[in-house]
Amino acid sequence: MHKSRLGGLIIDCETDDLVGAARFWSDALGLALDRQPDDDNYVRLRTAPDDLPLEVQQVGHQSRVHLDIETDDIEAEVARLEALGAKRLKAVRDWVVMEAPTGQRFCVVVPQRASFDDDANVWD
Repeated sequence: MHKSRLGGLIIDCETDDLVGAARFWSDALGLALDRQPDDDNYVRLRTAPDDLPLEVQQVGHQSRVHLDIETDDIEAEVARLEALGAKRLKAVRDWVVMEAPTGQRFCVVVPQRASFDDDANVWD
């Protein structure tokens, strides 16, 4: 048995100016910037504690938006999603990049919010 739920939204930006891209989204959405201290490729936008995390990510591919699914068991969740038709594309540090049958990319990540245990779906 494991748990999972929607973990966050990531705005992928193919840019050399991550801070400029993050400022655009900050101004567009009315959310303050909150620089991620552990990774130069991300800028977090401040959302309310119960809202989904929202990050701007510098990428080397075409700009797009992707979502994260947070889980307490990465391999079990990846297997569940593969059974639904998703494809595992690659492992990156402690998460897995996947592709839905309809082509959208998404990531399976460790829990991101404190309310995970209370709000996540439980799977057999």
